[in-house]
Amino acid sequence: MELDPRRLLVLAAIARRGTLAGAAAALHVTPSAISQQLAQLEHAVGRPLVDRSGRRAELTAAGRVLAARAEAIEQQLTEAERELAAMAGRAAGRVRVAAFSTVIQHLLIPAMAGLARDHPDVVCSISELEGAAALRELRLGGLDVTITERDAGLGLDQRRGVTVVPLVEDPYRVLVPVGWPPVHGYGDLADRPWIAGPPSSTTGQVLERLGRERGFTPRRAHTCVDYPAVFALVAAGHGASIAPGLALRAVDRSRVRVTDLPGAGARRLDALVTAGRAGQPAVEALLGALRSIH
Repeated sequence: MELDPRRLLVLAAIARRGTLAGAAAALHVTPSAISQQLAQLEHAVGRPLVDRSGRRAELTAAGRVLAARAEAIEQQLTEAERELAAMAGRAAGRVRVAAFSTVIQHLLIPAMAGLARDHPDVVCSISELEGAAALRELRLGGLDVTITERDAGLGLDQRRGVTVVPLVEDPYRVLVPVGWPPVHGYGDLADRPWIAGPPSSTTGQVLERLGRERGFTPRRAHTCVDYPAVFALVAAGHGASIAPGLALRAVDRSRVRVTDLPGAGARRLDALVTAGRAGQPAVEALLGALRSIH
């Protein structure tokens, strides 16, 4: 029996994803290629490794044994990459990172320019993905890093099985239409309409906190999460809103007034890194480039 380690890694991807199509997406190959690799591995072993009778691809007892070995092989390869990079004195490799639009535009893209200059052998592959979907992909091994946001007042995020790396604190500002009277305090906005994020969103939670702290109940006239749409609504006079500093780099300040009201706080931007990739030179190079931007 001769086992090809590359086919074992395919089996590990099937185990994590639960379907051949999911494994194909994670490995950036076609489902037919995954099916062929699995068939060749089963032929070499001489027994079935995956039960295909249900909706999900369930591993047989033999499949589970080999998948566990494949996980160990992946960890050894990751460690070998780290040691070789340290011996060479440089960072190298591909880092798969997920983030949302403001971070992609104003942190990741400038960071990639820094990487190209300082670490030319590091390649950053970006996916626009956030929330539970990004965390799931991180845990499944389809990502190396995902960037999250939360109200800075909540402190450091804690996630089981991943390393949380603080990046920056991004201050929130209160926005109003330029046609509104001057705003000297939150009392001037108590009866005004607001363009708010959903209650589960960071901006929605910040507005709720501001209302509690400043003694007013925000009148949520519109619910919106996309910052360009928020800015368009504010510019058209439909309400006040809250946005972080990174997003404000794209606002037209001739149509939207950014106030000097205090107390809005800030959002934390953290990088969540899979345990197997934490400390790797390529990942550290990316995190360092991200910290240097803000």
